[in-house]
Amino acid sequence: MNTQGIKVVATNRKANFEYFLLEHFEAGISLKGSEIKSVRAGQVSLTEAFVQVDGRTAWLMESHIATYNPSSRFNHDPKRPRQLLLHKKEIAEMWNAVRTKGVTIVPVRIYLKDGRAKVDIAIAKGKKLYDKRASIADRDSEREARREDRERLRS
Repeated sequence: MNTQGIKVVATNRKANFEYFLLEHFEAGISLKGSEIKSVRAGQVSLTEAFVQVDGRTAWLMESHIATYNPSSRFNHDPKRPRQLLLHKKEIAEMWNAVRTKGVTIVPVRIYLKDGRAKVDIAIAKGKKLYDKRASIADRDSEREARREDRERLRS
């Protein structure tokens, strides 16, 4: 997907299913040289990643950026914490939201915008089992409606 200078590198597909995404933020990521090369190659995973906020900074934890082979001995640790670059007001807003019970911050996707790595993070509230079942039912009904539309257009 490449629209208006944005190339999506990795998405956290489970985030939309596991959580209600309340508010989105765009953050830069502080990366080393070998890490940005791996990101540009698309070797990123956000499956178990989360964002940790203390009062002053935000960190992307447990995201996996694969080692870059040509970098040899100057490589990075694939699971190291990476600092997120946000405004103080945004960090304060997230800090206040996280102190509420049942609210967390999850990375939704990593993308390249004008050559710089960005991460789309969201304040999220966990879904209950019945909410997940409703999401599955909605998705199935939309799929059926699209299938019927295609069949109607063919005939």
